[in-house]
Amino acid sequence: MFRSRALLLAPLALVAAAPIAAQATGDLAAVQTHLRSVETMTASFSQSDRDGKVLTGTLTLKRPGRIRFQYEKGVPILIVGDGKALWFLDYSVGQKQRWPIANSPLGVLLDPTRDLSRFASIVPGGDSRLVSVEARDPRHPEYGRITLVFARQTSAPAGLMLQGWVALDSQGNRTTIRLANQRFNTPVADNSFRFNEPRAATRRN
Repeated sequence: MFRSRALLLAPLALVAAAPIAAQATGDLAAVQTHLRSVETMTASFSQSDRDGKVLTGTLTLKRPGRIRFQYEKGVPILIVGDGKALWFLDYSVGQKQRWPIANSPLGVLLDPTRDLSRFASIVPGGDSRLVSVEARDPRHPEYGRITLVFARQTSAPAGLMLQGWVALDSQGNRTTIRLANQRFNTPVADNSFRFNEPRAATRRN
């Protein structure tokens, strides 16, 4: 569980260290348009690691900077972005950890003002119905990388439906997030991203 959390949130300094590239074009530009046109998103998710452990839950996103991974009943962890930072909370042991949004792979999703051409590229694939975008800093492989996967769908923003992503660290540990029941630009209350402080005796948020 902690390995999955680390892969989901571990530092990935994409913008600061990556060289400036040409303006995004083609599918990369479409992905940029998609990210900038989505103000909110809700979805079901499943999270799996390389050992085959699967956790499920619901995802709520509101740009800029806010996201919530609400895990299934019985899983005493919570991941929340409150607009300033990302928080990992483990209610079983009273643990709370903080990451700057800009230093997380999720920053790609949470900050649509980023220029993707500076740190991301299209991953060639054999299925023309899919668009995969890899974000990484080639000068710092220890930061790992994240690959976003979209399906071409005319009814989705910019003609793309986010299917999920894969985070990979420098040791080859992989976490995969798959999305379903995506809904875009529906009202999401700001208090959706509040959380209770974890205490050792508390089992649920």
